[in-house]
Amino acid sequence: MSHPIIVGADGSVPSERAVAWAAEDAARYGRGLEIVHVVERWPLDVPLTLAPGEAGSVSRVGGEVLAGAERVAHGHRPEVPVSVELVSGHTVRALADQSERAFELVVGHRGLGGFAGLVLGSVGLGVVRHAACPVVVIRGESPAEPAGGHGEIAVGAGLGDDSAALEYAFRAADARHARLRVVHAWRYPEALDGPGAGADLKRVEERARWRVIEAHAPLRKRFPGVDVVEEIVEDNPAAALVAVSHDVDLVIAGSHAREGLIVPRSRAVTHALIHHAHSPVAIVPDRSGA
Repeated sequence: MSHPIIVGADGSVPSERAVAWAAEDAARYGRGLEIVHVVERWPLDVPLTLAPGEAGSVSRVGGEVLAGAERVAHGHRPEVPVSVELVSGHTVRALADQSERAFELVVGHRGLGGFAGLVLGSVGLGVVRHAACPVVVIRGESPAEPAGGHGEIAVGAGLGDDSAALEYAFRAADARHARLRVVHAWRYPEALDGPGAGADLKRVEERARWRVIEAHAPLRKRFPGVDVVEEIVEDNPAAALVAVSHDVDLVIAGSHAREGLIVPRSRAVTHALIHHAHSPVAIVPDRSGA
């Protein structure tokens, strides 16, 4: 339990929700919470030269942001040990460095700038690409507490290797005493669009269901207390997970890399969830093919 949960803070309301969510998760897992505020460097590594008074002002503002975030964390979970850190650097690099020692990295979906405010768009995808741990983006308009009232979380499962995302999902469901919905989405083949297609469609769905069950069977043995349901849908994987996010407290997807680039299917799902999900999103890196 030495790896802490790390959360970015920039003083915005979304980052405060991220801090509260991270504090709740730290309590669930029995981990420490570290709050980080990043001072963004200028582009092209141009040094940011400040007069002594201005430098002090930047540090003072950063300290106020961290103090406010610490109060939020203690207000939600006073029993969780909290530390704070003020760092300077490029956002993606700073996040990647922090993720090397984190159980998970939590950020708000938008903010005032810096760490949490740059999660949307290319920087957010850069964070997912380079992070060494799961990245949780706090989306949705529900209260900061991650329970949300649904008692269920969801994970996307393809027919390839989604072991990292599945393991994270089982751990999360076990910690929350929540039901786990394993979602597999597939597109209707044009070859089945004709007479007798109904029977073929059922065979395809049944075959996919058994492959998904086989994929998470070892985890069901490791986490016998987790109630698991499989949902096989004919849909685009990204659209399916966004739709599911209406009804769960957390939606989880894997991020697969190949030769340093996120593969197209994984990129599409990550894009969709970061921009459109209705619940918090966890993107779990799979480094086996990186």
